[in-house]
Amino acid sequence: PIAEKFRDKAVVVRSSAPGEDSSQASFAGLHESYVNIRGTEAILEHLRLVWASLWSDAALLYRQELGLDIERSTMAVLIQEIVNGERSGVAFGKNPNDGSQAVIEAVYGLNAGLVDGTVEPDRWILDRQTGKVLSHRPARREKWLRPSTDGTHLEPLTPDLSEKRPLNDDEIGEIFNHVLKSEKHFGAPQDMEWTFREDELFILQSRPITTISSGSSEDKRPWYLSLRRSFENLKALRKKIEEELIPAMVEEAERLSRQDFTAMTDIQLAEEIARRMDIHGRWVAIYWSDFIPFAHGMRLFGQFYNDTVRPEDPYEFMELLGSGPLKSLERNQKLEEMAGMIRENPSLALSLKAFATVENTDFKKKLDVFIQQFGDLSCSIGEQTQCLQGPEGITKILLKMASHPPAKKRWSSHRLDDLASRFLSRVKGKEGGFAAELLDLGRASYRLRDDDNIYLGRIEREVVVAIEEGRRRIEKRYRMKLDGVDPAEIMKALRQSDYVPKKRPPTEAIKVSSELKARQIIGQPAGPGIAKGKARVILSPSDLFDFESGEILVCDAIEPNMTFVIPLSSGIVERRGGMLIHGAIIAREYGLPCVTGVPEATAQIHTGDLVTVDGFLGIVVIG
Repeated sequence: PIAEKFRDKAVVVRSSAPGEDSSQASFAGLHESYVNIRGTEAILEHLRLVWASLWSDAALLYRQELGLDIERSTMAVLIQEIVNGERSGVAFGKNPNDGSQAVIEAVYGLNAGLVDGTVEPDRWILDRQTGKVLSHRPARREKWLRPSTDGTHLEPLTPDLSEKRPLNDDEIGEIFNHVLKSEKHFGAPQDMEWTFREDELFILQSRPITTISSGSSEDKRPWYLSLRRSFENLKALRKKIEEELIPAMVEEAERLSRQDFTAMTDIQLAEEIARRMDIHGRWVAIYWSDFIPFAHGMRLFGQFYNDTVRPEDPYEFMELLGSGPLKSLERNQKLEEMAGMIRENPSLALSLKAFATVENTDFKKKLDVFIQQFGDLSCSIGEQTQCLQGPEGITKILLKMASHPPAKKRWSSHRLDDLASRFLSRVKGKEGGFAAELLDLGRASYRLRDDDNIYLGRIEREVVVAIEEGRRRIEKRYRMKLDGVDPAEIMKALRQSDYVPKKRPPTEAIKVSSELKARQIIGQPAGPGIAKGKARVILSPSDLFDFESGEILVCDAIEPNMTFVIPLSSGIVERRGGMLIHGAIIAREYGLPCVTGVPEATAQIHTGDLVTVDGFLGIVVIG
């Protein structure tokens, strides 16, 4: 039937799930759609890919949030003959932010450029009652998405079009009238997709507008959508991150580190702590809006690599991505250099064990430079109290590292060269340049997924430094230890000279009865191999410094600021899931068995338990 119906016609292959679009929820953009597909085999292949997107991370997260049954989710796939319009867009019969208005957005070229954020649209706000244009926000008209022999591609917009808005007044009125007719027919305000081909308007799709406004903090769909970026969008995001955001983060941390607290009054210090917490909060927001979506570059490369090479191991592409330098691995290399000095110098080892004054100037210099560059290892993302260990914490780790041979990375340069050559040899013509560029983008995404946490950690450390200064002052005032006191209490005591800060009540550990404790728990295989050893459960930053060589690292999730213990570990178990999360990436760098997505891992497993990690099957055996 497909061959008879479409023959050589270009089609769109898109999702159409029963619960996909309603007034309560919209899956628009969360499932895959493919444009300008030709031929029966290609249509069938892309049909399978659309079905597979039912289980994408973004779609699964959104279903989970809406309380939909993930296991019972189904999807039909719609195959439509394509209308290659010269101008396309969307129309909202009711502005989600103002019910008295309607919204029309338009771009030159195909609609997919607008939907995935690659092409910026012109936007018109209209009065719903009269259709009068209330405002027009022109776009920077630089690119348009056009059909090509193998799908679509982005082209620079011609100068004459870049100076001309995509719609005239009559066309705006025509679209507005259609969206109102659709609303009357379906009984609810509509979100409509449309295109103009040779000045004839085609309505491509109409769906209800969700009742949750697009600006609502409850609606997570825009953020889930932001995780899925196009190649062009990711290239622009990379430039922003590398040329603007990271230099700004480095400058911010350095500026904060130069400030002197000694001249500040207690009230001024409280204000400085609050200011630093605001700065950190702003960077955390940027981290979520820009850095995390850029991690999609790894997925984009992985999808292209697997479609091209079709390897037996679907995560083979990670080896190619892991060839560049990572900040956390650079830090581990610096640690290994100091550990090597301890191995070769018994007197230095004795001095460090006895906490005596170290006379070795080379070692002292390396340690000072390390702390200046990376901090003292103990601050991890999200922890703003009780995480300044000082040089003693580093020394403790170095002595443990020095007690065994250095850890070896898994991948050789020859292996990486062979993989890269095989991959690029499978791609021909113009696609070869794209493949090389996509590999470079994937490597940048892989590297920055690690490095961004290190840079954010530097800013966080400066927040902690200010909090610790406040803590010291209040401890001196009342001659009491203030362990476990919230920063808010520290700031209140600094502002009020007679206020005694309240300590947080101790939190009860989650208890698992011996009758209910599982012997075998299941997760996701994330690093091949099998390892057996005693568990070390990480519940706070200080737990990292008790880590012993050969132990199994068990935690909620490995942050880049925790990776200094990886050379000591023999396996990894994480509560959070995913093959592309940081812990899985580092595990494969060191060739360690790793299982992620283990529910209640830190509750079911206790420090000292004998644990077997099967990174092939995703099984963790306790006992």
